[in-house]
Amino acid sequence: MAKYLFVYHGGSAPESEAEIAEVMDAWGQWFGSMGSAVIDGGNPVGLSTTVQSDGSVVSNGGSNPASGYSLIEASDTEDAVAKAKGCPILSAGGSIELAEAIDM
Repeated sequence: MAKYLFVYHGGSAPESEAEIAEVMDAWGQWFGSMGSAVIDGGNPVGLSTTVQSDGSVVSNGGSNPASGYSLIEASDTEDAVAKAKGCPILSAGGSIELAEAIDM
């Protein structure tokens, strides 16, 4: 089985405690549906800083800022995509970028 890095982009932030609980429950159900394929459920992330090739630093999060990440096990890219399609961030207007993590 391969490992895939799921990088979450965007999505709306819940505002009330009830909304937070609902969102956390949805994420818990999604992770639960994948069982042991969840290697690292990850975390939300703050605004990123980019170090450019010329050494300059940009602190605006980039053109498509990451909002979180997970590390998921899947048999191939199609399996990873199928797993990603159940992620709650999609219903919150966000997207998921995924890439196979290459063992070195």
